Amino acid sequence: MRTIEHTIDIPAPTSEVWDVLAATDQYGVWNPFMPRLDGVLETGTRLAVTIRPGKRSMTFKPTVVALERGRLVRWQGRLIVRGIFDGEHELRLSPTPDGGTRFTQTEKFTGLLIPLMRGTLHDTERGFAAMNQALYERTLALRSR
Repeated sequence: MRTIEHTIDIPAPTSEVWDVLAATDQYGVWNPFMPRLDGVLETGTRLAVTIRPGKRSMTFKPTVVALERGRLVRWQGRLIVRGIFDGEHELRLSPTPDGGTRFTQTEKFTGLLIPLMRGTLHDTERGFAAMNQALYERTLALRSR
């Protein structure tokens, strides 16, 4: 198993950060790592998620396995069949004592191809950092309107 995680503190309430995350139709406007997320954020639904680790794009069709509005969304996906290259992706928002939000993006990868995917996993880690920073900037830009 390989886990990738990136956290950023955003000086805005969790409700405002959640509003940006939940507006999935706007991902193409601000999100450099995950420019497309189609589907309803509801437990049990299937999504179409396009990620851009590095210079290439990949589209997965994961299933939402957990949802706590305003706090958490988690989905599971796989490449072709289970056990080859599987991932459990989580977006978590936690309030900070100063009224802001700690946003953590995590993915747990399992499967036979993990040792062969080092470059992709490294690019994914950089993509998490880019998305988290873009979420920070998007949230603050919307606050200043």
